[in-house]
Amino acid sequence: MDAIFHIAERDQWQAIQTEDIYQPASLEIEGFIHCSTMTQVTWVADKFFRGQSGLVLLKIDPERLWAELRFDPVEGLGLFPHLYGALNLDAVVQVVDFPPQPNGRFTLPEGFAS
Repeated sequence: MDAIFHIAERDQWQAIQTEDIYQPASLEIEGFIHCSTMTQVTWVADKFFRGQSGLVLLKIDPERLWAELRFDPVEGLGLFPHLYGALNLDAVVQVVDFPPQPNGRFTLPEGFAS
C-alpha cells in the first residue's frame, strides 16, 4: 500500500517525540486523524493551512500502523485516508519542513519521495 501523509504543526510534533503515539485534536473531536494521499497533500494544505508556517509533512507507512486506516468518501472530492486511532510514531518514515510559498500556497518539498 502506498504511503499516506499528514500535515502537523512543527511544535506539536517535536513535543511528542518522547512518546510512542501522536494524537492531534482531530482524533478527539472527529474520531480520526486526517491524512492525504500524495496527490491530495497540496490541495489539503492550500485549503486548510494556506499561508501558515511552522508545519511539517509526515510520510506514514500504512503497513506499520496500529490503528485502523480507512479511505472515506468526501463529497465531491473522492476518498481520503483517515486514521481511526492514535498514530504510532514508528509508522512515520519521513518528516520534512513544509513551508508555504511566498504566495501562501504549498508545493511538495523537493525530493519528497512517494
